[in-house]
Amino acid sequence: MAYTVGDLVAEFLAAAGVTTAFGIVSIHNIPVLDAIGRRNAIRFVPARGEMGGGHMADAHARATGGLGVLVTSTGPGAANAVPALVEARFAGSPLLHVTGQTATRLLGRDTGAVHDVPGQGEMLAAVCKSVHRVRVAEEAFGVLLAAAADALSAPMGPVTIEIPTDLQRAAVARPAALDRLVLPVRPAPLPAAAELDALAEMLAAARRPMLWLGNGAKGAAAEARALADLGFGIVTSWNGRGTVPDDHPMSFGALHGNDAPLVERFYEGVDAMVVVGSRLRGHETLDGALKLPRNLVQVDVDPRAAGRTYPSAQFVAGDAAAVLGGLARRLGGRLGIEPGFAAELARTRDAARAAYRDTLGPYADFPAQLRAAMPRDALWVRDATVAGATWAHRLVPVHGPRDSIHPVGAAIGPGLPFGIGAALAAGPAGRKTVMMAGDGGFAMNMSELFTATQERAELCCIVMNDGIYAAIGHIQDAFQDGRRFFGELRHPDLQALAALAGIPAWRVDRADAFGETVARALATPGPTLVEVDMRAIGPVPSYGPYAKRRSA
Repeated sequence: MAYTVGDLVAEFLAAAGVTTAFGIVSIHNIPVLDAIGRRNAIRFVPARGEMGGGHMADAHARATGGLGVLVTSTGPGAANAVPALVEARFAGSPLLHVTGQTATRLLGRDTGAVHDVPGQGEMLAAVCKSVHRVRVAEEAFGVLLAAAADALSAPMGPVTIEIPTDLQRAAVARPAALDRLVLPVRPAPLPAAAELDALAEMLAAARRPMLWLGNGAKGAAAEARALADLGFGIVTSWNGRGTVPDDHPMSFGALHGNDAPLVERFYEGVDAMVVVGSRLRGHETLDGALKLPRNLVQVDVDPRAAGRTYPSAQFVAGDAAAVLGGLARRLGGRLGIEPGFAAELARTRDAARAAYRDTLGPYADFPAQLRAAMPRDALWVRDATVAGATWAHRLVPVHGPRDSIHPVGAAIGPGLPFGIGAALAAGPAGRKTVMMAGDGGFAMNMSELFTATQERAELCCIVMNDGIYAAIGHIQDAFQDGRRFFGELRHPDLQALAALAGIPAWRVDRADAFGETVARALATPGPTLVEVDMRAIGPVPSYGPYAKRRSA
């Protein structure tokens, strides 16, 4: 049997460390998936839609730190994957999208071939870090190397490789380099020693310094913790959660000041804040209105980050671990942290959390109940929902840099497929995954519940069910004088849907029963569903910015 480009793709992915891939088998990817099936070195997860499969691959990459892989058909199948590629680009996820293309003899001729979309590459280039195409069989290995390396090179992101269907079946010599595969990943830039010296000199004079840790700091957990041990306060973006465990005594977690006035007032006394690998995104900074310390330093692998959101007093381009490690070595024994700084931070954190809980109405105890029910190493996955933007992001502690996954682009719908991808990454190590979505977001990909069943994902799905797009309703209250057009939802009975999918399910209609119900679901093997009947418990309070606008 001839060795084909399809065989090469399958063997390459396994040699690159890929253990799980996601997608849908179709006319334009059969040779690749046939090779994956015959070789049986990679678990292939058949999603119910390309968007869901892409979100699964994205979450799997975030949970493992490795390369996520999505395989789709060309044309409509590739187009269906665009929302997932958009989210992966927002989140900086190393996602490799393998798709087909029209046979080479028809490529670019607009002949009406099946699934042929003129401009497919341009469409994907708009949402990907880069797009690569195999034009002859002999270049397939080199194109695979370039595409995978680009996805994994900082700043990471989604990359597409197009392989025409006839080339997938074409015979090719097996590259000997597969026996010792090393991806040519571009190393993150190292900071200049002079820049580190200057930054350390400035920080040595600080008496109340803090770190703001974003997604780009996840690989610098040990170095960030070393600075916390020297006396730095810690706060994280929503996508940087767990880089330093949220229960570290010097950490605010993700209670970063947006709608937490006690934390914002605390920032007024911070004399240096080092922002590491974070965009300081609009929904976490009130679109730049959040007041951060004037002495703001930014550290990022991307030089374009300098001044992109907030002006910075100093900018250092470089790998987060190298920068923070270099600072820790230079600052050892030199810091004169103000006596009482740590105690004040702890008091502010506890008071701010209590004040925030007081805004949650009947859901005030949900964060504590949920955290008590979850194992410490459980993965915490959220969809974009009011509960996610309030207590789920801020008050449920996260303890590891890859334990928190949410839609960075703030789209609703990724929650369930995120949960499946994360669960398939964590499950082999005996870890559980908890996913929370609103009923509106859950409905967008609810067919993936059958993927969770088929794959026996160790996943507890929590659905906050109020029958409306609550976040949109709050915005309509704030800006449209309360006219709530088109936001009411009619969806299937979730208990019946779970039964149809063969998934054990529970309904919670009392606030004090939430944690014990989640604990029961987590003790049940395989996927489970917990429906929170919000119409029985009470409406969710408005997301802070819109509550303020309405009451103004």
